[in-house]
Amino acid sequence: MMKKVIYTIFVLSIIFLLIFQYSRNINDEINYERFNIVAPGVIRTPDIYFKNLDGYNFKPNYIVINDVRIHYLDEGPKDGQIIYLLHGEPTWSYLFRKMIPVLTDAGYRVIAPDMVGFGKSDKYISTDKYSHQMHVDTMLELIKRLNLNNITAHFHDWGGPVGFRLIAEEPDRFIRIIASNTGMPALGRGINNDIMSFLAFPIFKFTIWLQGPVTWEEFIGGDGFSNWIRYSKYTDNLDIGGIMQILGSVNEKEKAAYEAPFPNATYKAGAQIFPYLIPSELRKNEKAFREILEKWEKPFLIANSDNDPVTGNTPGLAEGLKRIPSAEQIMIYGPGHFLQEEAGPEYAQLIIDFINGNPKSFTIDKNGIDKLDIL
Repeated sequence: MMKKVIYTIFVLSIIFLLIFQYSRNINDEINYERFNIVAPGVIRTPDIYFKNLDGYNFKPNYIVINDVRIHYLDEGPKDGQIIYLLHGEPTWSYLFRKMIPVLTDAGYRVIAPDMVGFGKSDKYISTDKYSHQMHVDTMLELIKRLNLNNITAHFHDWGGPVGFRLIAEEPDRFIRIIASNTGMPALGRGINNDIMSFLAFPIFKFTIWLQGPVTWEEFIGGDGFSNWIRYSKYTDNLDIGGIMQILGSVNEKEKAAYEAPFPNATYKAGAQIFPYLIPSELRKNEKAFREILEKWEKPFLIANSDNDPVTGNTPGLAEGLKRIPSAEQIMIYGPGHFLQEEAGPEYAQLIIDFINGNPKSFTIDKNGIDKLDIL
């Protein structure tokens, strides 16, 4: 009898010990995440996640804008001509790591920020805190605080709709523009388009709600921009690395680097909602075209890659930029959507050639690039 009692006590002790340890681990995880909340509704990715990233050995710089800490790279001579590199979805300044050494070796000063919700910048936890205008205002304030002028700006992906609005706000600060695999949604001139600009986003939101969510498997197996938006908006945990792999060519280390800013779903609100915001400001975009971009006479280069499923399946994005009088277009052969990743040094040289007035197309070996035609 006594042996049974001792055995029972022993077993119960082991069970209670395991429960205690599990509870402690859970509490440690909760406290860990709480520690990373730096302001109400704002979370910061710990630096440890950015350790030992291949090719990304740049000094971090930070500036606080509207109580949010913004990270940016500032490389090259301080008196060098400025090249401003703005990333899109779901990337960060890591995207430009292969380009920056080429540009700085040529004597240029490179500024590459991480937008709110991306990279080493702080992240709002709620998707409701993100808006297209918030991104424009934050990036514009960064430019003003750093007193950047005579800027050669490069915009990629959803960095384009943000970047073109920066030009509209402060056109005198920019002297030339390069747009790669991007555009800015706007409906164009005409009374019908003016009316539709009021209605388009509400209709769009209703349509996305009506269609409902799609799974990852449905997303990569389907096509259409709405599938991408439906997946990103409704998913519980956006697959950052998976997106990078289906839109281009990244290895496992590079995939991990793009996932680094997002330890779990709590950090992904900005990346999750960004595609949904793209059609949200058609009226402001059209105003930017009419007041500034349609009158732009400074150099403007559209440099798209032929294997990009985004501009390839959404031709209106690049076509809209042809409203800009000085726009010229060249095609880069070989890369997918993230040409900065697949042809970084070559693309950096193209930017230098563009600054010197002689941009040249180039071709790279695809090296097994096998993107899915999903958008």
